[in-house]
Amino acid sequence: MLLSDRVLFLDGEALVIDKPAGLPVDAPRDGTLSVENYLGSLTFGFQRWPLPVHRLDRDTSGCLLLARNPKAHKRFAAAFEAGEVEKTYLAVLEGIPAETSGTIDMALGKTSTAETGWRMVADPKGKPAVTHWEVLDTANGRALVRFRPKTGRTHQLRVHAATGLGLPIAGDPIYGTGNGPMLLHASALRLPRGAKPAIEAEALLPAPFEAAGFAAARADHG
Repeated sequence: MLLSDRVLFLDGEALVIDKPAGLPVDAPRDGTLSVENYLGSLTFGFQRWPLPVHRLDRDTSGCLLLARNPKAHKRFAAAFEAGEVEKTYLAVLEGIPAETSGTIDMALGKTSTAETGWRMVADPKGKPAVTHWEVLDTANGRALVRFRPKTGRTHQLRVHAATGLGLPIAGDPIYGTGNGPMLLHASALRLPRGAKPAIEAEALLPAPFEAAGFAAARADHG
């Protein structure tokens, strides 16, 4: 696999790749490959390796922003922290919501047990987490939903789907059944840069979404 063939955006300070599902951003404890192993192939003429600005879960595919120098990394990270980055995700839910759109405002906290390890849960005393959502299509008793998170908490969309909507993301191994691949995809990203053109990237839906009956939605990322 060549991540250099999966570039969605490239200029002097930013790089966006279409991260495949199954590839973690950071090096995992089990020693398997991660995005870190491919950074040397993403220099595109620069001596310095690019660095990821944010994280996507191992099983989440789609737009991943990397900075090509430390100053850019600091600015981009601050933009994420300030909620200035527009992020769009597409997900297939294990069912169809009663409503067609809405906003989930559910604070999240981390819990851990010896039996099941850690996970994120709804916690009024946790960190604020807000997600806008809307149903785009339905097929085979499932819904394709567009998520627009306003915050960037760990596992936010996965918990908001499973607990907030009562319908876990298809294939989610922690908050759902874990049957099949997890159908969560970072489909678009936009980061304003003042006088400079914004960083904008869009990643088409991967094959597992088409297999689930949502091939027509490939062009509808809005």
